[in-house]
Amino acid sequence: MLSVVSRTGVASSVDALAHFEKLLKFETDCWDVHFAMTNKRTDFVLLDVRGELLYKQSHITGALSLPVNKIKENNLSQYPKDTLFVVYCAGPHCNATEKAAIKFAQLNRPVKKMIGGVTGWIDEGFNLFKPTK
Repeated sequence: MLSVVSRTGVASSVDALAHFEKLLKFETDCWDVHFAMTNKRTDFVLLDVRGELLYKQSHITGALSLPVNKIKENNLSQYPKDTLFVVYCAGPHCNATEKAAIKFAQLNRPVKKMIGGVTGWIDEGFNLFKPTK
């Protein structure tokens, strides 16, 4: 008797390779973003797409705040058209990154989702910037 895991079948190696290579074109993870930023290899703009209040409470150091409802061409005009934007939100339970990525794609702007968001960042042991009161 097959398990629930294997019952649906398994992709061929060719299909698996194509799928996972394609997936990395859409997503990055907290570790890779942290590594790039701490090694001064930041060839992207990191955007916190949560609400402004959450951003003000804490966010990833170096991230800019651009809530989903403010993703409009006039708010991106300072960036060249080929600028890669990496978006994150609260975590895997939040779909703001998908909403943001859709808006960037509609504006014909390069975008990747940072999987895990703030939750993933903390899970990796990385710190958030918390302004002093």
